[in-house]
Amino acid sequence: MVSKKGAMYFEPKTKAATRRYVIERANGCCEYCMSPQNYSEAYFAVEHIIPKVFDGKDDIDNLAFSCLGCNWHKAVKTVAIDPLSKETVALFNPRAQAWTSHFAWSEDFTEMIGHTPCGRATIIALKMNREFLKNQRLAFAKLKIHPPKHSLITA
Repeated sequence: MVSKKGAMYFEPKTKAATRRYVIERANGCCEYCMSPQNYSEAYFAVEHIIPKVFDGKDDIDNLAFSCLGCNWHKAVKTVAIDPLSKETVALFNPRAQAWTSHFAWSEDFTEMIGHTPCGRATIIALKMNREFLKNQRLAFAKLKIHPPKHSLITA
């Protein structure tokens, strides 16, 4: 444990420890679309929120757990256009923003809904309602393993 700005946090010493920490922090789900890794055939990525090409660091505060689809669609993007306002806005940052502040689920839990310019732009840029994900979410909802509890707004 290391103190940073008065808070205690875990600072991994190896790449394997970093990956384990990022996965655990994300509850094993993509921090963008909330897909669970344990039902995926492909390994998820530990990705840089601010890409290295833009001087993003390897610090755990700049790392997110991402399914390959979200990772590929995000690539080196840090901004996108909000479809409502047509303004360029920053993409969702799982280290600095709460998922439930920007996103919610449709009534049947198959589609993500953006409640903010950032949420709407991120959904479009990362193609977070791609057909495969909607089908997977429907099947998982029927099995009662979707949506992840940490993605639900609680009163």
